[in-house]
Order: sequence, then C-alpha cells, then structure tokens
Amino acid sequence: MMANGLQLLEKKTGSAIRLPLLPLALEIMIKYDKDPICIERGFLLPVLSNQKMNSYLKEIADACNIRKNLTFHIARHTFATTITLSNGVPIETVSKMLGHKPVKQTQHYAKIVDIKISQDMQELCKKLKMSL
Repeated sequence: MMANGLQLLEKKTGSAIRLPLLPLALEIMIKYDKDPICIERGFLLPVLSNQKMNSYLKEIADACNIRKNLTFHIARHTFATTITLSNGVPIETVSKMLGHKPVKQTQHYAKIVDIKISQDMQELCKKLKMSL
C-alpha cells in the first residue's frame, strides 16, 4: 500500500501497477489491509466469490433505492464511464486503471459517453467565445 493508493501486480499480465485511490476507496482498502481472509487468500477485499460480491451489491442497491441490477461488472462500467470519462479523465488513464493493456479495450466505454462530447464542445465554445 502506498501513501495515497495501491501498488500491486496485475494478475493477467504480471505488470506492476501503482494506483492512486480516491480518499474513500483508500479508507476501505486500509480497513481490510490486515483482514485475515484477505491475507490468507491474497485479496484486497474479503469477498468469497463474484456471486457473493454481486449479492452484496444488490443489498447496497436496495438500501440506496437503485433500480438497476447492480453487479461488479456494472459497477466497473459505471466507474469507467460516469465517474472517470464523463469527468474528463483521459481514456489512457482509465485504461490503465482498469488494467487494460491496449487502450482499444477501453474505447467501448468511451462510446457510451456521447453526452460528454456535447459538454466538451460547449466548454470549447465558451473558451472561444462562440455559441452552438
């Protein structure tokens, strides 16, 4: 664990990754840093399976009145589109955070954020003192 994030090996490629985390995510990682299940299994979080993780996410969705079928895959997708790409994080950075080697793997997420293109063009027009 780094001061503001994680340093780990990417499972598929074996590449070293330094991943800064948002403060709340870092708090969660610190909370489970000494967890016996995490240590024993070499995991960052004490989740027994993808199915169990999805079950926890469903409970969270219900508690928050989220009407979507929330799964790990949907959460990862939402992070890539809504949290990062829609807030101006470059696709190369998102690609690295998701553990994608070629940026091309991440490009399908970018297609979903067409509204971001419209917002970016509006910002550009403001900077150039033009109107759409």
